Amino acid sequence: MTLLPYLVAGWIFLVGLYGLVTSRNLIHAVGCLAVTQSSTYVLLLAIGYRDGGTAPVFADIPTDARVVDPVVQALTLTDVVVGATVTALLLALVIQLHKRHGTVDPDELSELKG
Repeated sequence: MTLLPYLVAGWIFLVGLYGLVTSRNLIHAVGCLAVTQSSTYVLLLAIGYRDGGTAPVFADIPTDARVVDPVVQALTLTDVVVGATVTALLLALVIQLHKRHGTVDPDELSELKG
């Protein structure tokens, strides 16, 4: 077992988090949030990977053969779909915010402060 995929997932998460914290534009923040979420794809695929594993859908494989867990792959695909949906929703909200307030800079949105 190698730690490289886990380190890559952590690095992608930290890069996205850094961009999210330092962002002065809501569209950039949404993009950084998408990058942060993409680290979960790498993490899930690293968890589900088995060296020398085969797909468990074939009926002619021996019962003691190493197989890859298909649930983790299904969760990764679901994560991709949810990530795309959340990104589209957030971008639509940013567009509406720009139409109403004329800016996408979070510091200039004084009307939203409570």
